[in-house]
Amino acid sequence: MRYRYLALALIALLAPWAEAQERPAAPREINKAFESPDVEQYIKRFESESREVYAQRRAIVRAIGLKPGMAVADIGAGTGLFTRLFATEVGPKGKVYAVDISPAFLEHINKQAKQLGHEHVETRKGSQESTELPSNSIEVAFLCDTYHHLEKPKAVLASIHRALKPGGRLVVVDFDRREGVSSAFVLEHVRANKETFIKEIESAGFEQIETGEPPKLKENFFLQFRKVEPTKGATGEDGRR
Repeated sequence: MRYRYLALALIALLAPWAEAQERPAAPREINKAFESPDVEQYIKRFESESREVYAQRRAIVRAIGLKPGMAVADIGAGTGLFTRLFATEVGPKGKVYAVDISPAFLEHINKQAKQLGHEHVETRKGSQESTELPSNSIEVAFLCDTYHHLEKPKAVLASIHRALKPGGRLVVVDFDRREGVSSAFVLEHVRANKETFIKEIESAGFEQIETGEPPKLKENFFLQFRKVEPTKGATGEDGRR
């Protein structure tokens, strides 16, 4: 009887953890359209002046502050809008990783890179578990209207943390979900508000920072974080022994 109670107690303790591990943050249906996307249709949709992040693309790139020779990852690269801009900013001595879950988008980006002579662009097929980026390979990780699509943000953030060099930055641009202000599409499509996303990112080993003048966005937010190195000899996520 005693062992039965112990077993029940253990199950009760582990149940919330197991549920948190299995339940996706974003519904899987949100990414179904990207399994076999009509690339041309998405180019019209993503690369339109009516889309705020496209209209403000140059201001966003300026705010990131990329320099020649830097290595940057465009995570959730889509049609390659920012991949192209980043490739120009970092130049041929730099490196741009374009990461996406869609082979069709990656094929399009590869084709564009060849046409533009961007030999320093490399595509990577990511997943809902990982960006598949090499460890210590980048100085900046960039996600634009992508974070809310992550089904397993904790796992993806861990892979970004590994890929960033010491002191590397994570830049997140996403819909600013505000009750009574945001459109019906954003309220239904985006799972949480900016404050929730900040907490998730900070708990994954990042600290929010402010560098330079952020772009003036109305529908989206622009946030920067710095990779925090784990405490030496720490065994837990919070650095405690």
